[in-house]
Amino acid sequence: MKFQKILIPLLCLSLVAASFYYYRWQGLAISTGALVMWMLMHFNRMLQVLKRAANRPIGYVGSAVMLNAKLQPGATLLHVIARTQSLGALQSPKDTQPEIYRWTDGTASFVTAEFQDGKLKTWTLERPIQPEQVDCGPGAATAP
Repeated sequence: MKFQKILIPLLCLSLVAASFYYYRWQGLAISTGALVMWMLMHFNRMLQVLKRAANRPIGYVGSAVMLNAKLQPGATLLHVIARTQSLGALQSPKDTQPEIYRWTDGTASFVTAEFQDGKLKTWTLERPIQPEQVDCGPGAATAP
């Protein structure tokens, strides 16, 4: 079980209770106002990230190699969407765990990321096979 789902609400309730105990109604007003402001700031950040991502094609990223270099295990899906400025193309069946998303760049390279409960677990970078340089033999034209 995730402790954050229990611990954060308990800390918020204990903050409100302690502020009411020590400062009565003034403390209650300040602590609940601070908690509401904190929640509004997070909600505003989420809306801004999704608003930027709405203007880009789904599953597109400027550089898959740079995305691969900057990803870190444990990052949330919202942080990855903020980094790519694009929603990922869902590769797994809807509403199943783990969720697998893919971001592709203009060179057909792509990053496939696996999220478990909204946190990044693993990711892989796939690059297209580059055609090998053809050797034309000793009679081939060479640059001076």
